[in-house]
Amino acid sequence: MILLHNRNTLVHRTRTRREYEKSIKILFGGCFSFAGGFLKVVEAKKILSSGAIKNVNEAVRKVGISRSAYYKYKDYIFPFYETSQGKVITLFFTVEDYAGILSSIINRIADSKANIITINQNIPINGLADVTITIETGQMIREIKDLLDDISSIEGVKRQEILARE
Repeated sequence: MILLHNRNTLVHRTRTRREYEKSIKILFGGCFSFAGGFLKVVEAKKILSSGAIKNVNEAVRKVGISRSAYYKYKDYIFPFYETSQGKVITLFFTVEDYAGILSSIINRIADSKANIITINQNIPINGLADVTITIETGQMIREIKDLLDDISSIEGVKRQEILARE
């Protein structure tokens, strides 16, 4: 088990649960607590937002946490894409070198109402070019994850990733 201790130091320890909860605290979303329930809170929130289950009682029962744990952490724990609203994100793509591919990517970003701050395309080498696009996500009408999935479906986009987030 690898744990985050004192914010940045990785520590590897095997302890009883009681010792673990006493000595190791994990910073996540502004609150300190036992880390085991964090993923379950995210999972419960995902189930609720998808509409698969309509109430909190059923969702927490399905993922195996208490209602109190869910309510204690639900406002502090978010998947990456949920915390991306209103942020500056730098996206990286490797694309095939043919006319219109960059335009297709830019159109998908524009359709999502993201504000493009910078675009940098390197000279194609062996038929592939690297593209870096920095966007501001404050006015986006969809999740960054959905935008990336949409862009990955464009013919000729070979690789995509989030390089940075401010």
